[in-house]
Amino acid sequence: MNPALPLPKTQTPVAVRKGFSLGWLLTTLGPFLGLLLVVGLFSALPDVRPYFLTGANFKIIFTQTVIVAIGALGMTMIIISGGIDLSVGSVVALTSVVGATLLLKNVPPLLVVLLTILAGGLVGMLNGTVIAGFKMMPFIVTLGMMGIARGAAKWLSNSQTVNAPENAINSIMALNDPDHFFPLPPGVWIAIGLACVMSIVMRRTVFGRYIFAIGSNEAAARLCGIRVRWQKTIIYSVAGLFFGLAGLMQLSRLTQGDPTVANGLELDIIAAVVIGGASLNGGIGGILGSMIGALIMAVLRNGSNQMGLQTYMQEILIGLVIIFAVGLDKLRQRRRA
Repeated sequence: MNPALPLPKTQTPVAVRKGFSLGWLLTTLGPFLGLLLVVGLFSALPDVRPYFLTGANFKIIFTQTVIVAIGALGMTMIIISGGIDLSVGSVVALTSVVGATLLLKNVPPLLVVLLTILAGGLVGMLNGTVIAGFKMMPFIVTLGMMGIARGAAKWLSNSQTVNAPENAINSIMALNDPDHFFPLPPGVWIAIGLACVMSIVMRRTVFGRYIFAIGSNEAAARLCGIRVRWQKTIIYSVAGLFFGLAGLMQLSRLTQGDPTVANGLELDIIAAVVIGGASLNGGIGGILGSMIGALIMAVLRNGSNQMGLQTYMQEILIGLVIIFAVGLDKLRQRRRA
């Protein structure tokens, strides 16, 4: 058959339809099916079901999802743009210490919120500037920043927890009326609201389209007139603001700044984004999928606790989920190829 000629009509739709169907299911419905599978698994266990399927427990799950979900908002942008950030956990620890330290100095809570978020944005801007300005690998730069931010948190806190005085920030993650699903903590509604805003930003704005373009083909994006270096700096800076907000939520949840907290949090966040349909090669992903991925991670941890699994078993389980998520990403790449 002449390769220049189009395929017969009886052949083209079948191949395209099969590839599209499986790819669409994996990317769009995959996170939802995964969530249903995890919830169904724990619900099927008779010893776990009475405690798991309650409004009070799902309130705890939603609250536990907030920090990973907010971090995933920033990580989704970074991964879609073809990057990675391994410093998230350290930035969350650093910003929680910054917030607690400011509260100890009697800084007004509203100003503490602003400065804590900006501290995360500053770290993100440093990451983006080095990555874009010196064309260094995001993996290496953020791995170095992981140690820098963690060390800065320990230096600022003198390697001790910083106990903040009672303040309005504590109410953001407070579990009022813990026996019922409603009312949900304000932090949950903040995460949902930000997810809605970011969904619009990613899909309906020029900035969002630039993120997808850079992740799909950076060289082509540059030839199309996109200022790639500037855009990368903005992406990491905005993501840093989300990581700073996650640190604020951590401070509200623990009511103290802890320089050793959020160890390994970056793995949960990256796993949530990849489970949600984002590709580690860049160019593909979505906010809704990342939020479902974050919820899956929280359900896994909550269900494991309900089963009485030891901490090391939970770590093994989360590790297997991360490997599965990366394998799923590879499968999606093969189907698209």
